[in-house]
Amino acid sequence: MKGETSIRVAVLGAGAVGCYYGGMLARAGHRVTLIGRPVHVDAFRKSGLHFEGLKFDEQIPVDASTDAAAVRGARLVLFCVKSTDTEQAAAQIAPHLDADAVIVNLQNGVDNTERIESKISQTVVPACVYVATEMKGPGHLKHHGRGDLVIGSLNGKVFPDVLQNLKIQFEKASIPTQLSDNIAGELWAKLVVNCAYNALSAITQLPYGKLINGTGIRDTMRDVVEETLTVAKASGVKMAPDMLARTYKIAEAMPTQYSSTAQDLARGKPTEIDHLNGYVVRRGEALGVPTPANRALHALVKLLESK
Repeated sequence: MKGETSIRVAVLGAGAVGCYYGGMLARAGHRVTLIGRPVHVDAFRKSGLHFEGLKFDEQIPVDASTDAAAVRGARLVLFCVKSTDTEQAAAQIAPHLDADAVIVNLQNGVDNTERIESKISQTVVPACVYVATEMKGPGHLKHHGRGDLVIGSLNGKVFPDVLQNLKIQFEKASIPTQLSDNIAGELWAKLVVNCAYNALSAITQLPYGKLINGTGIRDTMRDVVEETLTVAKASGVKMAPDMLARTYKIAEAMPTQYSSTAQDLARGKPTEIDHLNGYVVRRGEALGVPTPANRALHALVKLLESK
């Protein structure tokens, strides 16, 4: 992968996040296959990926498939399926992966990398994703803001050459990428943000900029953040001291963004809430940490999900 101008890339789960990073890599000259649902794949095959960006609006040529076997031959696989589908999707691609393929996990949640590793033997790189995107229609991606990644290695596994090569390739594709020696802390930091915004945006169906100005919302976010940080500390995870301020600033950076949970509910799709606020509740129970704010938000989203 090092120094190569064009590599084969497969995006497993070509939704808003996968299409953003796959699209950016395709624009940089890589051979990208988007693997997703028929409604999008049909559009990709007909006219490419419609990438409505902040600085450009283009139809980007890509290959497309509904079959997980399309990862065959890819040097880089972006793993972007919903957290609820992690083990199943990993098992589906396992027989088709090249031995030297690198999988970059772009999912929400803090335990998905280990869940992928339970099904495959290739290198799995966890990534924290900071991008505001949505699928506006079949094959149509709209980018609202940011687009940076933080990558690292978990559980004492060290692969510095792989990480450095990924950083080089991503940044050549205009994807700002930071290497972290505390990726667990970064994943939990993203979980803090997701727990603060996703459920509230879903329940209210409001974008972050309007949401955060609601009566009592900042206080509710503070309660969620403090609970999640306490669970992280009890789990032995080192966190930045300014997480509440960082959480509030997300609304400034992404004022028009609706959470992925809000988008799922609006479309009648299952959400990832069990792996966000629900995960904090379960982890808190295991560690003896009360999580009433997270429990309330989890319960409300589950109720809306069942309508």
